[in-house]
Amino acid sequence: MSILTIFATPKPFEGHIDVIQRNAIRSWQHLHPDVEIILVGDDQGTAEVCQELGVKHIQHVSRNKYGTKYLASVYYQAQEIARHRILCHVNCDIVLMSDFWRAVQLVSNLKDRFLVAGRRWDVEVDRALDFEDANWEAGLRRLALDTNRQRSPQWIDYFVFPKGLYSRVPAFVIGRPGWDNWLLWYALSVGAPIVDASGAVVAVHQNHDYSYHPDGKEGVWHGEEAQTNYKLHENQYETLESASYVLHDGRLRRNRKRLLAKGARHLVAFIYSLWFGLLDVTRPIRRALGLRSTRSLGPRGKRRFWQNLLVVGGLAALILWWVWSVFSRGEVPAGRGY
Repeated sequence: MSILTIFATPKPFEGHIDVIQRNAIRSWQHLHPDVEIILVGDDQGTAEVCQELGVKHIQHVSRNKYGTKYLASVYYQAQEIARHRILCHVNCDIVLMSDFWRAVQLVSNLKDRFLVAGRRWDVEVDRALDFEDANWEAGLRRLALDTNRQRSPQWIDYFVFPKGLYSRVPAFVIGRPGWDNWLLWYALSVGAPIVDASGAVVAVHQNHDYSYHPDGKEGVWHGEEAQTNYKLHENQYETLESASYVLHDGRLRRNRKRLLAKGARHLVAFIYSLWFGLLDVTRPIRRALGLRSTRSLGPRGKRRFWQNLLVVGGLAALILWWVWSVFSRGEVPAGRGY
């Protein structure tokens, strides 16, 4: 049997966040008596909760100028002091249940190096879960399935991996987008297969607001720290669509759709680059025709805008048709070094 070390970076234990974080931590304790839990950071109430619930505490962690924790500092310290070989990084608002435990046991018995990850299920939870009730898990799972709000493949809230897998982590900050997709990319880049457990594990995300950030939801997803995280990608990101295996019905199956998903993503990137390239090429024409944003235009101006846009669109279509016809015949314009 593979015993886990679970580590997380809680927010301050205040109000509703206090309730859902305690729910999450106590659910992890119910996975197995020997599960080790580590909370990282010195946010309000963390030391007291660690003492109360009997979990390990890493107080000191590197932070940026805004006080946001660096992912690398969390991962390096957790991997260094973890008592068990298998680790799980999970967001501190995620309730894990027995299906998660079974998934970890199955994969860890088959693979030496791996990353198990999965999508979350969003649920409204506004009170403490009653873990003394033998049916607490069945009730919560039923609520999640009835709510039916499982997130898309780019939303990943738990990561199970062997100690030492993440020996290099860029300067991402936690609590902002982007780092989770990099973790998937890195695992694949070092030859560790990804197992998508989304179809086997109901990982319950307890919904909350964004009051912990001065600019709320907009600041979390689009602020300066979020933009820095995005830049650190350098196109090194993946989603669960790129998983090597899918866990379903207690069996690992090869993900036959991964190549299709990767091709679709490259196609979308190509279309975007083509579109913005056309915008650059047609900019002089659009300026000559007086095309600009419709926000500052009146009704007549907007009508003229769309008429001119149809002209530009027609010209762009003719250019694309010509390029396609030339290259489909194998002819290359003179002077091109193809």
